[in-house]
Amino acid sequence: MNAKSRVSPRKLKHLKTALALVFAVALPICSQSAKHPLDGLTPPEIWTAYEVLQSSHKVDADTRFPMVQLHEPPKEEVLAWKPAQSMRREAFLVVRQGVQMFEAVVDVNGKKLVSWTEMKGVQPGVPHEEEGEMGDMVKDDPEVQKALKLRGITDPWNVVGGGGPAGYFNTTEEQGRRLFRVMCMKEFGAIQNWSPISGLSILWDDNAKKVVRVVDTGAVPLMKADRNYSAAMTGAARDAGSALGIAQPAGPSFRLSGQQVGWQNWNFHFRVDRREGLVVSNVAYQDSGKLRSILYEGSLSEIFMAYMDGTENWSWTAFFDMGEGGSGFSSSLEAGVDCPDNAVYFDQAYADAHGIPQLKPRAACLFEEPAEAMAWRHDDGTTVESRKTRNLVLRTIGAFDNYDYVCDWIFQQNGVIRVRVGATGLDNISAVKSRTAAEDTTGQDGRYGRFIAENTVGINHDHFFSFRLDFDVDGTANSFVRDKIRMNRLPADNPRKSIWVAEPEIAKTEEQGKARMNMERPENWRIVNPNVKSAVGYPVGYELMPGENAVSLLVPEDYPQKRAGFTDYHIWVTPYRENERYAAGDYPFQSKGGDGLPAWTKANRSIENTDIVLWYTMGFHHVPHSEDWPVMPTVWHEFQLKPVNFFDHNPALDLPK
Repeated sequence: MNAKSRVSPRKLKHLKTALALVFAVALPICSQSAKHPLDGLTPPEIWTAYEVLQSSHKVDADTRFPMVQLHEPPKEEVLAWKPAQSMRREAFLVVRQGVQMFEAVVDVNGKKLVSWTEMKGVQPGVPHEEEGEMGDMVKDDPEVQKALKLRGITDPWNVVGGGGPAGYFNTTEEQGRRLFRVMCMKEFGAIQNWSPISGLSILWDDNAKKVVRVVDTGAVPLMKADRNYSAAMTGAARDAGSALGIAQPAGPSFRLSGQQVGWQNWNFHFRVDRREGLVVSNVAYQDSGKLRSILYEGSLSEIFMAYMDGTENWSWTAFFDMGEGGSGFSSSLEAGVDCPDNAVYFDQAYADAHGIPQLKPRAACLFEEPAEAMAWRHDDGTTVESRKTRNLVLRTIGAFDNYDYVCDWIFQQNGVIRVRVGATGLDNISAVKSRTAAEDTTGQDGRYGRFIAENTVGINHDHFFSFRLDFDVDGTANSFVRDKIRMNRLPADNPRKSIWVAEPEIAKTEEQGKARMNMERPENWRIVNPNVKSAVGYPVGYELMPGENAVSLLVPEDYPQKRAGFTDYHIWVTPYRENERYAAGDYPFQSKGGDGLPAWTKANRSIENTDIVLWYTMGFHHVPHSEDWPVMPTVWHEFQLKPVNFFDHNPALDLPK
């Protein structure tokens, strides 16, 4: 449906009836009725929210809905809820009416509008439909057509334009506008076979629907390299090898009730959110007959990408993939490829930019897999004891323009939770005059990246992921402990000269909870319940164990860094607030900086022995290379949540031999 399409009330009624029939048949897993307070919105609930706004005369045919998602009930209600009890069901909608933006909350059970609030001074995210519309409209501009002709392109309809948020740099032209940069590409007829039209970008005002200015720094020849990886795949493929797979003839050993999962000693709930992806909640572990809480809710909060090209046509490229886009999750999973043969799939119901329910088939999958290594082993000289183990994996994939992100929550039999992100997809590229690095004698073409194909440079860039982890370790009253690993010099009469000791420090305020990784000053980071002691007298807890990581190299006064202030620290700890969900703020599109975690923690609130949220920043610097061409191999980064004094002994001790 394009910008010129309109749906009459009569057609909408027929469309609703038809879609309702489709959903009734096509949603065996994405249930027509919610079974849990934290289930995602169902298609009937999405329709109800839309109809309530219509009957309230709040929306019309020109209204756009950048975001429609569950409005979570208060935490205390969810914790007190029991199956078969009634539950609050509300929809949260971001509504765009021309240049105005509103937030709405609709009671879908009572079919009434709870709140309608105009949001001033902020911009909503960008539905995919909006990006496509502007890509077509810029080609009507005479100056754009002139720039294309200078490059030998006389038919603009062979050109594809893609709009991205233009960022914020405190310029006069940004004020009062909703700005995008549109980059153009020349297609060569085959799928994924295109060349960027380097040296050209268009600044587009999406409120006024007009070009603000055309930035033309000079024509660069179109790249010659073929990016059609689909064609490459039709050639001679390597031998697949002997059959390798996982079979479970008796079916999976996990138990499902809607989107509540029981497996081994684990119990948890999940949903797939259009903005956040997987939201894992009510995570608990069955320990000696008692269900013990660990995590109330965990999710990916924001993704920040900044490209490292300082030229005029690239310097604006710094994106908040989740907050500025808001509709990247989820991509349909390819059965037997994205997930193994024994996987169970879950569909996703969501609303498009017009507020109409849509179905994303196979939006998430759940499967068991053999673990990479044994759970534990020991050879005592006479007997070897070793135990085989398996994992439970919950997976979704988000597609954000050129990048695909695989997000896994992995539950292990030893009480460990691993959270893993795999980055794949396509490098963002620039066409250059030099054919190879050897021909780039001045070093200018490859200054901000690396040659990955002929006449093609992949631009250096960063990836940063912020995870929101609302711990409830044996209850909601928790504290954050920094175990500082310090060198300790021993007395002169000791044959040893030094050792290290772990000195626990309880963070009392948000400022004390901020932490960075430092190999020369190592720390262990734990969430503990100071009111519950282990069998040996320590507070029960869970440790966040980081993996490979990075720090931002942008200077503090750089506007992309101001706007992505959550990257200042690897660890933030805040008191639980239901409206603090997104690390860079609710609306990072054209934000001026300082929103989200930097703003909340200025109050330096107490975080001791209370309901707290831990935020973890994970990142890496990507210097492209030829193996990225034409599509990137998946690169994985992860962290672990590990029990520390939570159990009285090794929780995997009872695994069968």
